[in-house]
Amino acid sequence: MVGEESLRTALEFRRGFARRQADEVVELPGGFAVLSERYRYSHEHNQLVLDVPPSGVDVAGLAEEVLGHLGHRRIAVFDEAAGQALAPGLVAAGYQHEVELVMVHRGPVPAPGGAEQVELAELAPVLERQWRSWLPWAADDSIAQLVSRRTAREAGADRVLILAARDTDGEFGAWADLYQDAAGTAQIEDLATAEHRQRRGLADRVLTTALHLAAEQAPDGLRFVVADAEDWPQQWYARRGFVTVGRTHGFVRM
Repeated sequence: MVGEESLRTALEFRRGFARRQADEVVELPGGFAVLSERYRYSHEHNQLVLDVPPSGVDVAGLAEEVLGHLGHRRIAVFDEAAGQALAPGLVAAGYQHEVELVMVHRGPVPAPGGAEQVELAELAPVLERQWRSWLPWAADDSIAQLVSRRTAREAGADRVLILAARDTDGEFGAWADLYQDAAGTAQIEDLATAEHRQRRGLADRVLTTALHLAAEQAPDGLRFVVADAEDWPQQWYARRGFVTVGRTHGFVRM
């Protein structure tokens, strides 16, 4: 697929994934909102997802109306020009602006990397320790929701796998989700390595396994990740055959 078509396919997948795992979907001008009381601390499960809001729409006001019962506000804007246009006003309203790169795999399909498919119950203790490291101030119920929200993702796509690689001591050291729809489009998401197990090739094992499994299911399907435009993983992905096909915008206020 050419870049523009790849971007459209990836964004359509992300819209569908957000809708399918939501407890409630609210239609809005230029997009929709997803809500989940079960995972009220999860930005992923409680956010506005917009393309191009009609002229004159108060996006910050929409966020207050829909997300006002929560302790956070998150607005995802999938159109580049709309995201740039909304940025000054939302930043002035107290939002942090994040730019994300949609990166598509163009390299050769790797051999399986040796990671394995696991159940959430197996990985949950590792995820809890990692979230406590990232968010040491977070309450227990918040951490529990951030771990268990992977259960909701099972409804997001036709195929949802949790993949993990074990370190030499047998403990899980890196992990990711693989989401794939019936058309073969696949997203690799939440790829992470435990902080004390970095630089051991564990994330590579997870990534190559995910790419291989996705291509095995749909050789011609699109395979993509979303990476922070300001952080180092984008360069790590680029060295592994991913190319940027577009940008999306996130606005977060706590």
